[in-house]
Amino acid sequence: MNQLVVWLATEAPSDVVIDDTWYSPGVVGFLATFGVAAAAIFIIFDMTRRVRRVRYRAEIVQKLDLEEQATKTPPSSN
Repeated sequence: MNQLVVWLATEAPSDVVIDDTWYSPGVVGFLATFGVAAAAIFIIFDMTRRVRRVRYRAEIVQKLDLEEQATKTPPSSN
């Protein structure tokens, strides 16, 4: 009962004044976001280059294997 009386007797908190910079991350937040985005773009381009290089190497190995098989099989005489 006492808690109810105390709760009813207390005033409501005053309105909080929010200025424009209160919720903004500022320059530090911008630089951190920019750094993460730049790193992601670099990683994407780097992985694309590496995947392309591996794919080209696999194609060359496949062509060399086909050429090697073609030279090993004797021509059939009919």
